[in-house]
Amino acid sequence: MSAETPPTISLQVAERLGAVRHACDRAAAKSGRSGQDVTLVCVSKTFGPEEIIPVLEAGHRVFGENRVQEAHGKWPPLRERYENVVLHLIGPLQSNKTREAVALFDAIHTLDRPGLAEVLAREIDRAGRRPELFVQVNTGEELQKAGVAPSEADDFIARCRNEFGLEIAGLMCIPPVQDPPSPHFALLRKIAARNGLSRLSMGMSGDFEQAIMLGATHVRVGSAIFGSRA
Repeated sequence: MSAETPPTISLQVAERLGAVRHACDRAAAKSGRSGQDVTLVCVSKTFGPEEIIPVLEAGHRVFGENRVQEAHGKWPPLRERYENVVLHLIGPLQSNKTREAVALFDAIHTLDRPGLAEVLAREIDRAGRRPELFVQVNTGEELQKAGVAPSEADDFIARCRNEFGLEIAGLMCIPPVQDPPSPHFALLRKIAARNGLSRLSMGMSGDFEQAIMLGATHVRVGSAIFGSRA
């Protein structure tokens, strides 16, 4: 246990992490899969090292961050202390942050426009580092939300592959808060299937079990593990 973290916080976080892992395994079993088929991405955005360390001490190594700058400020020292950490960028990526993102993250879930695809392709070639790429699909077609419209997803995926030479690993979505999430998860799975994509990043603290039962391979869970954000 880390000296920076009070024992009571460590215990609470470890218990919540265990509960989420158990729920993932249970949902995977219901869908005829193993819990090992589902990657739990612990969303550590806005949380500091003292809150992340208990999860690392519990053996978890896969984390999600929303902002390149925030992640760059806190993860390099943690990676020096804990081996095999895998970082996922799950928030919007500005084109001018692409170089930092490719250097820092092992997966990027928010590829959503041709301009970003072009810059990512150039930086990946330059750096020789290939993070897993997920295309973000705006399944609810919300004006205030990033992502490719479902009707444009096939063409965008093809363009990423054929024009920019990018290897697309899968798709990501964030259903509208006011909607039942399952139809959005089913839609994402349908788009992925017809494009030959096997990875689905969908499901958060309130709906990750539903997402797993509809085929999620990556679930992004924050508050159910770390507690409420300030």
